[in-house]
Amino acid sequence: MNRVWKVLRALHHVIKEYNEEIPDERRDQPADWERIHSASCARLGMMMALERGIDPILGGVACACHDYGRILTGEQKGHAERGFEPVQEFLRGFEYFTEDEIQQIATAVKNHSSKALIQDPLSELVKDVDIIDFYQYGSAPTRKEQEDRLVRLLGHPMDEQFKW
Repeated sequence: MNRVWKVLRALHHVIKEYNEEIPDERRDQPADWERIHSASCARLGMMMALERGIDPILGGVACACHDYGRILTGEQKGHAERGFEPVQEFLRGFEYFTEDEIQQIATAVKNHSSKALIQDPLSELVKDVDIIDFYQYGSAPTRKEQEDRLVRLLGHPMDEQFKW
């Protein structure tokens, strides 16, 4: 089995564990969303990574783990930065990621909320996948930089049905 599947499986156990500590009513996003979002971002990340010349396993894992800070705390605010250290510990537990790969993934986790900044290719992949995944489930961007990024990715303005 590939590393993306193994990471997703372990990540879903973490989501369950932390949802027992912080139930949905105290979370900014319910546990079901975290499971769905992590899995669909992993798939999108692998496909888009191939298209961009990025290692698809690193792309899939980074996209799967990008909300690790929110999974642990239940809070949206500052979740990207708060996920930086814990996601490194999580990935080290697998013993099949190099330290360089862990640092690349953790950096992408930390950077993914800064949608207006252009950063390294893996961070840019995670930002793009995150916004596309929200869009495909019918969630409109809440910040101008998210909308700008989505419009750039779509190549046209958002469909009216997605503007709330």
